[in-house]
Amino acid sequence: MTVQPTHRIREIPYNYTSFSDREIIIRFLGEEMWGLIEKLRGERRTGRSARMLFEVLGDMWVISRNPYVTDDLLHNRKRRDQLIGALRHRLDQVEVRADGNQDALKLFKAACEAVKAFEDDLDHQHAMQKRVKRRLKKETSGQNIDFGGLAKVSHATDATDWRVEMPFVVISPDTEFEVAAVVRACIELGLTIIPRGGGTGYTGSAVPLHKNTAIINTEKLEDLSQIAIQVLPEVDGEHPVVSCGAGVVTKRVSDLADSAGLAFAVDPTSQDACTIGGNIAMNAGGKKAVIWGTTLDNLVSWRMVTPDGLWMEVERLDHNLGKIHEQEKVRFKISRYGKDGKTPSQEAEILEVHGKAMRKNALGKDVTDKFLSGIPGIQKEGCDGLITSGRFLLHRMPTYGRTVCLEFFGTDLSLAVPSVVEIKDYLDGLAGVELTGLEHLDERYVKAVNYATKASGRGRPKMVLLADIASDDENVVADAASEIIRLANAREAEGFVAISAEARKRFWLDRARTAAISAHTNAFKINEDVVIPLNRLADYSRGIERLNIEQSIKNKLQIIEAVIDYLNKDFIDDAMHDMEAHEDETRAQLANKQDDALLVLKATQSRWQMLLKHFDKPVSECETLQSEEGLIIHDDDKVIDLLLRRELVISYRREIQHPLKGILTGQDMIETWDRLDALHQKVRDSRLFVALHMHAGDGNVHTNIPVHSDNYEMLHEA
Repeated sequence: MTVQPTHRIREIPYNYTSFSDREIIIRFLGEEMWGLIEKLRGERRTGRSARMLFEVLGDMWVISRNPYVTDDLLHNRKRRDQLIGALRHRLDQVEVRADGNQDALKLFKAACEAVKAFEDDLDHQHAMQKRVKRRLKKETSGQNIDFGGLAKVSHATDATDWRVEMPFVVISPDTEFEVAAVVRACIELGLTIIPRGGGTGYTGSAVPLHKNTAIINTEKLEDLSQIAIQVLPEVDGEHPVVSCGAGVVTKRVSDLADSAGLAFAVDPTSQDACTIGGNIAMNAGGKKAVIWGTTLDNLVSWRMVTPDGLWMEVERLDHNLGKIHEQEKVRFKISRYGKDGKTPSQEAEILEVHGKAMRKNALGKDVTDKFLSGIPGIQKEGCDGLITSGRFLLHRMPTYGRTVCLEFFGTDLSLAVPSVVEIKDYLDGLAGVELTGLEHLDERYVKAVNYATKASGRGRPKMVLLADIASDDENVVADAASEIIRLANAREAEGFVAISAEARKRFWLDRARTAAISAHTNAFKINEDVVIPLNRLADYSRGIERLNIEQSIKNKLQIIEAVIDYLNKDFIDDAMHDMEAHEDETRAQLANKQDDALLVLKATQSRWQMLLKHFDKPVSECETLQSEEGLIIHDDDKVIDLLLRRELVISYRREIQHPLKGILTGQDMIETWDRLDALHQKVRDSRLFVALHMHAGDGNVHTNIPVHSDNYEMLHEA
C-alpha cells in the first residue's frame, strides 16, 4: 500500500470537525500507525488503497460524531450489518493492493481491528442503552432519560464549542431529591457523570471526554422562593434572602430582586441563559462584583450531591454581608446526610479559614485557586459534587443611581487604560458613593457590537468604559458623575450620563452584545478569564495590542505571498483567457505588468518583514523610519511604540492595493481583480486577533480569540 504525498491537513472524507487527520488516525489505529502512514507518504508512491483506507476511517468517524446516524444503526440491525460488510470489503481491496508490502499489511491489520472494535461498540451501545434505561427508570421518569441525537448533540459541548465525545445519555431529573438516586445509579452502571445547567460556561467543564458519560441536566430544578427576611446564623438583624434551585436562570433572580427594590449580586454576561447551579460551581461574578463580590461572597448556604450519591449542605456562619476577603476569619458549617437527604450521617464539621486566603493580594477575583481552602462545591466546576440548590443574600441598592459612559478617542492606549484605576481610586476615597459596576470594551468589541457612538463627529471610539455609581444623596452622586467625566476628559475621552432607568438600560445594551465578537467565526472562540491587579491593566492591554499588531502583519505577509504566487503562476494565462487574446505582444505587455506588480509586492514585503523582526529596536537606529515624513518620534521610542500609538500604520490598502490598481488597470483586469479580492478575503479571514472586555472594577479580563473551528492551522495558532 502507498500513500500520495500531500500538504493537505485533511484527507479523511467527511472530516468537518476540529480534529486533524492525525488525531483521528491515532484514535482509531494508534500512534504507531500514524508514524507508519507518514513513512509510506515519504516513499512518494501513489495508490488507491490509501484513499480507500481513509474512506473507511471517514465512514467510522462521521458515524461516531453523528448520533442521528448512530441511532439509526443501533435500531436497524440489517443496516448495521450492511455497513460493516462494506467497510470490510474496502479493506479487503486494500489488502489485495498491498502487494506484499509488510508496512502496508501491518496498517491493514490495524484497520481491521479498528472496524471490529467499531462493530463491537455499536453492539455494546445497543445493549447498554437497554440496561441503563431499565435501571434509571427506578429513580426518575422514563421521559427524563434521553439517548436521542438531539439531546446528545446539544449536550456535547458548552459555550467553548469544543466537542470531544458525544454523551451516552442525558438525564433531566424532575426534582432535587431525585438527583442523588440518579447519581448512585450512574455509579452502579459505570457511567462517568457530568452535571450541567445552562451550558454557557467557557471552561469546558460540561464537555464529555469519555464515551460512557451521563450528563445530568439540572434545568428542571427551577424552584424559586419568594424573598424572605431572615435571621442568618451568628449575624445580627434580619436580612433579605432568596432560595433557588440549581436550574433557575440567573436573570429570574435578578428580576425578582429588582421588583422588591433589591439587588442580586451575581450577574454574569450570560445571565439570560446561565443557571444558579453553574454560578455556584463556577463562582460567577459580573459587573456588580466590584461592590458585592462574586457568588462566593453572597451565598448563605447551598446543597449538593457528593460523588458517592449522598447529600451535603454548606452554610456560612457569621456572614459579613460583603466581600469574603474583607473578613478576618470565615467559617462554614458542613453537614452530611444519608440517602434521604435528612438523616445526618456524621457530626457537622466547622471549616474555618482566613478571609485573605480567598483572594490573591490586589485581585478582585482569583480564578487560579480552585481549592478555595477546601470549601466544597464553590469554584470546583462540578468536580467534587453536583449543586442542587442555593440560598443567596440580597442587597439594598442606594436610592439614586447614575450610569456614566466614557468614550476614548485617543490612539494611545497607555493614556486611556489608566483611567480605570483613576476612576476607581477616586470613588473608593469618596464617602457616600458606591461604584456598583465598571465595564470595559476594547476597540474590537466596539466594532463587533456595532457600537453607536454618543459623541458627534468623532467616529468609533478606541475604548469604552461604562460605570454605574449609586448613593443615597442625589447631589453627591451627580457631582461624582461630573468628576468622573472630568477625569476622563483629561485622557482624550468624552463622557455622557444617564439618569432614568430606561436611559441607563440603553447605555448597557452594547455591553450585553459582546458575543458578537465571534460572529464571523460562527460563534466559535477561545475564551480565557484573566484576572490581574488593576494597576497592571495598561501593561496587559499593551501586551495584547502588541500581539494583535504582530498577527496583523503576519496575515498581511501571507496575503502578499498568496498574491505573488498567483502572479507568478496563473496571472498571465488567466488574463490572456479573459481577454481572449493570443498575441505574443499581449503576453509581453502582461509580463511587464507582472514585473511591476511583483516589484511593489516584494518591496513592501521586505519592509513589513523588517518591522516585524525589529519591534524592540530603537527608532534612532532605524534610518528608514527616521526619514519618513509625519512621524512624531520620542527619544526612547522603539518600533513597537510607533505601531502602538499608530504613528506608524501598516496598511494593505495603501501600500499594496492602491499601487497594484495603478498597474493592473483597465476593463481587461476586472476578472483578475475579482480573483485577487477573493484571494485577499480568504487569507484575511484566517487572521487571528485578541479582543478584550473587562469587569474592570475587579480586574477580571475576558480575553477572546475568535477562530474558525474547521481551520486546524488557525486553531493551532490560536
